[in-house]
Amino acid sequence: MDTVTLTERKRRSESPTRPKMCLPQHGDMFRFFSLTFKAIRFCLEEPSLYTVKAVLILDNDGERLYAKYYDGTYPSVKEQKAFEKNIFSKTHRTDSEIALLEGLTVVYKSNIDLFFYVIGSSNENELMLMAVLNCLFDSLSQMLRKNVERRALLENMEGLFLAVDEIVDGGVILESDPQQVVHRVALRGEDVPYSEQTVTQVLQSAKEQIKWSLLR
Repeated sequence: MDTVTLTERKRRSESPTRPKMCLPQHGDMFRFFSLTFKAIRFCLEEPSLYTVKAVLILDNDGERLYAKYYDGTYPSVKEQKAFEKNIFSKTHRTDSEIALLEGLTVVYKSNIDLFFYVIGSSNENELMLMAVLNCLFDSLSQMLRKNVERRALLENMEGLFLAVDEIVDGGVILESDPQQVVHRVALRGEDVPYSEQTVTQVLQSAKEQIKWSLLR
């Protein structure tokens, strides 16, 4: 009996040790399946150029100053106003720049009495949306000579319309360089018929002509 026991012990000691299996913890399994699901969904979804769903500018009371929607997510004005009210209530007191709201990705920034928003789908790249937001703000900052506030914006709405059209067309991002946007807005402004020019534009044109006549 003792001989068998010793032999058995020797055989067991000489046999290779099996490695222990490292089973993932519950939290690790959850993260693994979550990442796998996101990867599968990303691969199955068709890439789209239609990145932007809406561009909004609200005042510090949450009232609309400018809004342009590029798809039918909010088809009626009533639905749009309700969304704008909701988005303002959730963002106007926070310091973050990105929010997920009503199944959408929202990037935003505020300045004095204005709130700027660019909205995309829930799986949209936040960096692309942020590039649109920064381009719009920086373009307006140059056009308004860094006086980006409610009164100055309302006096230059034509420039705002042109700037947004240069940056986004039908939800597709066209430009993210504010220098290019300002340049193109200036060129398009020169093509506006005299009868359609605002009083501000006419006065500015007159000032420029007087300045150049004095410099000659």
